[in-house]
Amino acid sequence: MRTQAAVLWELNTSWSVEEVELDDPVEGEVLVKLAASGLCHSDEHLLTGDIPAPLPMVGGHEGAGIVEAVGPGVNSLSVGDHVVLAFIPACGRCPSCSSGHQNLCDLGANLVTGIPVSNGIHRIRAKGQGAGAFCLLGTFSPYVVVNEASAVKIDDDIPLDKAALVGCGVTTGYGSAVYAAEVAPGDTVVVVGCGGVGMNAIQGARLAGAERIVAVDPVAFKREQASVFGATHSAPDLGAAYALVNQLTWGRLADKAIITTSVASGDLIAPTMSLISKGGRVVVTAVAPFLQSDVQLSLFELTLFQKDLRGSIFGSANPRYDMPRILDLYREGKLKLDELITRTYSLAEVNQGYQDMRDGKNIRGVILFE
Repeated sequence: MRTQAAVLWELNTSWSVEEVELDDPVEGEVLVKLAASGLCHSDEHLLTGDIPAPLPMVGGHEGAGIVEAVGPGVNSLSVGDHVVLAFIPACGRCPSCSSGHQNLCDLGANLVTGIPVSNGIHRIRAKGQGAGAFCLLGTFSPYVVVNEASAVKIDDDIPLDKAALVGCGVTTGYGSAVYAAEVAPGDTVVVVGCGGVGMNAIQGARLAGAERIVAVDPVAFKREQASVFGATHSAPDLGAAYALVNQLTWGRLADKAIITTSVASGDLIAPTMSLISKGGRVVVTAVAPFLQSDVQLSLFELTLFQKDLRGSIFGSANPRYDMPRILDLYREGKLKLDELITRTYSLAEVNQGYQDMRDGKNIRGVILFE
């Protein structure tokens, strides 16, 4: 079939919205008509080269829609099912999946190449050549063909434009607090960076029972919005956050800190580690440029204060379990999704959406498809 898609042809250029050819699903795959796609910062990492990937590539990895066709051998989904696409597939059989770590599924090896896991042949052709699908999804298109391991069935009453955000940002942020940081009732938590992932780290910390949640972001709009999602205090930078947390806790400092900045950098680690108490934990969820390896860290402080520094992908969550559960929290009014969407765009406006993100105008922009 022919459809539209936003394709990246070269680094540090704009997304090209153009007609592409999309093949039918093969063994183990489904065709999904999307209702919406989130504009996540990880696609910006693709554009800047922070995440190295072969081009051309169709962007997008937050999507939700309705199954229109199923390929041979598909037994977990049927035509008409409502699904959220998980940016990391979960096969349920590899060592990671079978030990309760679906976010580390072996099928994730092809996330950056965008080459389908079913047979290694591109499903998308742009200008006559094969194009990858970012995170095996490519949701910057109204139609996608994905492996059934990437599609999670949800209840039909969940609005699909809100459900799309659970495919990455919401689950990543929520899980970073609940699973990776293991926030406990009464904790003081610092969230560094208040975009789409950071706001959900705040929500996760709130739902886990944190007593104080300090939102750190240089953008005043984001600090103001953080209170909507559960932040009790805010600060414009790490220096101000240290003074605030020191005062709030009578010198004990924070129990947990979560780094969810738009881009991770090595110079963030030491000051964030200094924000936490003895026995505290820092979780790094933000993505750094691929080649960055220098980190500032006090090893003396790490050892003698028994602090913990941990990385986390997809919030250390299990998508097949956590995504429907998070949507249940939304339906029950305990977790906010509507408020996350600052602006909506057409596919043709994808570049404007990313400019608004760079300018700090959006918590999350969303592409709506007809």
